[in-house]
Amino acid sequence: MDLPHHGRIDSGGPERTGPGRERAAEGPEGLGDPGGPGDSPERAGRARRRRSVQAALAATSVFALLLWWLLPSSGPSYPRAPVSFATGVANGVYEKYGVLLKTDLRTALPGVEVNLIHTEGSVDNIKRVVSGRADFTIAAADAVADYHGPGRTDLRACARLYDDYMQLVVPRNSSVRSAHELRGLRVGVGQMDSGVHLITRRLLAAAGLDIATDVTPVPVGIDQAPTMLLAGKLDAFFWSGGLPTAAVTAMASPAARIRLVQLGDLVARLHAMGPGMQYYRQAVMPADAYPMAQGGQAVATIAVANLLVTTDHLHAGLVERLTRAVIDSRDEIGTEVHAAQLVDLRTAVFTDPLPLHVGAERYYRSVKP
Repeated sequence: MDLPHHGRIDSGGPERTGPGRERAAEGPEGLGDPGGPGDSPERAGRARRRRSVQAALAATSVFALLLWWLLPSSGPSYPRAPVSFATGVANGVYEKYGVLLKTDLRTALPGVEVNLIHTEGSVDNIKRVVSGRADFTIAAADAVADYHGPGRTDLRACARLYDDYMQLVVPRNSSVRSAHELRGLRVGVGQMDSGVHLITRRLLAAAGLDIATDVTPVPVGIDQAPTMLLAGKLDAFFWSGGLPTAAVTAMASPAARIRLVQLGDLVARLHAMGPGMQYYRQAVMPADAYPMAQGGQAVATIAVANLLVTTDHLHAGLVERLTRAVIDSRDEIGTEVHAAQLVDLRTAVFTDPLPLHVGAERYYRSVKP
């Protein structure tokens, strides 16, 4: 393969572009190459040194050109300071995604230590980023839109990731067939600063229920709710996460101990509740999401997009490299977090309600066909 042409590499000999140029390279008395037999020892020494320098320069040029051709581009510069990534509750998709992404960032961001932070979920994550207690996080679009506290205008997105699906889980023998039938029951509603809690409160309202008076709300997440449900301490619990969520899969197999309840009948009522509800869309959990818990049937529900979030204070080069790593790691992470397979370059730029960080924008422009 021919190397790209970046100018002539001088070998140190006479440049033969015409008789005049060749004669100009000769010594003052027509003796040819300086340093020949007729030269003084001093002139011969200077000529040898000059040829040595020229040869060394030529070798250096060739070596540099080979490195340019063989090595990948180093990418934008970035600070080598530690960064923190707020994930979510143990056993959740955010937490698993963060662990796997951290591994890929060792290659994408050499010299940067990435520290993962366990949190209650989306609402907590946003508060941590705007307060400077975390540099990056994942948060659901509805939770981002609902936040109006200090630092709101500083928030920026790196990418739209995958969708969370709302999941209402009940014991296999439960009579509950819709959210309307939760009245008077003990319901896991997510931790107070989680995206699950935000959506659950809205879903119950759409079903005509008050979370404070019509159910017994239990503020637990996916790290505790499955155990409590199987132990009879909960009658149902809500969860919002990518499909499938490992903790729900574990409950559904090998024995089908749970069932998923449809929530599709609440979408129109959610949208009628006013601003901020447009981030919810009608969706279907495919039959193979939790085969043992769905009886081979798809389940209607709602979905909401997840965003990779930071602030405009973060270095553009750092954000550009991290965004590239997120897109490039899709297939690898997707082998363990199936929802990550849905990360797509064509949809990653649609980060409403947040604008893209300038570093992320640079990345997307660099890969635009």
